[in-house]
Amino acid sequence: MTDAGLRHGRASLGLSFGVQGVAFALLVTRIPAIQDQYGISDGLLPVFLAAVPILAGAGSVATEKVVARVGPGVVLRWAQPLVLLALLGVGAGREVWHVAVALGVFGLAVGALDASMNMLGVSLQRAYGRSIMLGFHAAYSLGGIAGASLAWVGARWDLSLLVSYLPVVVVLLPAALVGSRWYTEGRENGAEKAGSGPAGAGGALSFTSLLPLCLVMSFAYIGDATVSNWSAKYLQDVLGSSEQLATVPYNVYMVTTLLGRAVGDLGVRRFGAVAVVRGGSLLAAGGFAVVALAPGAWVGMLGFTMLGFGLCVIVPQTFAAAGRMFPGNSDAAVARLNIFNYVGFLVGSPLVGALGDAWSYRGAMLVPMVLVLATLVYARSFGPGPARYGGGHERPHTADVG
Repeated sequence: MTDAGLRHGRASLGLSFGVQGVAFALLVTRIPAIQDQYGISDGLLPVFLAAVPILAGAGSVATEKVVARVGPGVVLRWAQPLVLLALLGVGAGREVWHVAVALGVFGLAVGALDASMNMLGVSLQRAYGRSIMLGFHAAYSLGGIAGASLAWVGARWDLSLLVSYLPVVVVLLPAALVGSRWYTEGRENGAEKAGSGPAGAGGALSFTSLLPLCLVMSFAYIGDATVSNWSAKYLQDVLGSSEQLATVPYNVYMVTTLLGRAVGDLGVRRFGAVAVVRGGSLLAAGGFAVVALAPGAWVGMLGFTMLGFGLCVIVPQTFAAAGRMFPGNSDAAVARLNIFNYVGFLVGSPLVGALGDAWSYRGAMLVPMVLVLATLVYARSFGPGPARYGGGHERPHTADVG
């Protein structure tokens, strides 16, 4: 693989992450409008919302089998347009079965998309020989901020879902298709396919070895779901903020996630993945503690800011660690690990809600705090070993590919 090919592959994959951030944000931030358009009851809405991550998990499982035949680039090339068209379908339908089908397609395609994007990211990072994974996830965060802003415009001007979604799809679909021409797997002389690396790591995939990373992925997404679903309610109902101020913590969380990921690769290169993950876990746990003990809204905002900087590094580094752990079977490792993204998303919001109703919302914030702290126990899984990098050293390259 030439340096130019790697640069083009990196740029096109960054675009794909950004497009996905926009699409997902446009869906989840317009859920009230979707509910109104289709007349979905409050009792039925959780079924629709749970179906998307469940189907996404199924899509991730299927992707593991498909990429063994055609490669992750081919899967991503078809999954991304399908996600955008499914989003448009959500906006264009009128009957409940229309949105059920559209969300079903969206869920399956998102699972394939998330898995294949991260497979390519892990492969490119290995070819670069230095940490670049956080940069891809920074592009996703940037897309999420853009998508949420577009959703705000749609809600502010009372635009229909179709009017909100159509211009975005018209712009992003061709861009994604053109960018897909440069998707590349950063294999180095077939080394990964040949199963280079230590015995038992480079070849056969061991779920026992992968389990610590699966738990870390779930814990991180439980924390993320807590912020996404409960920050506004917590600030308003528990800390007594105004309705307007209650919308700020999630925006702050998204911005700090973007900033943290934008510079996170530099931290990994300088201090190693283990130190970065430990630091992120401690900062996120401290954020939950500040939120739980906050006497008022502004201190609570400080806690959510800490959460953004802390949690943002964990997920990208978990995917990268899976690639290092199984250099000869990284695609399968990423596909299986990606399932626990959706497990954490499914568990996080109901867990905090149930604990908040049965106990207190302040107390409920301590549960994701403890789970994030548990990441420290598994931090060694992110460390260096034979055929690995990012643990205080980088593999030398004769040319810098950007």
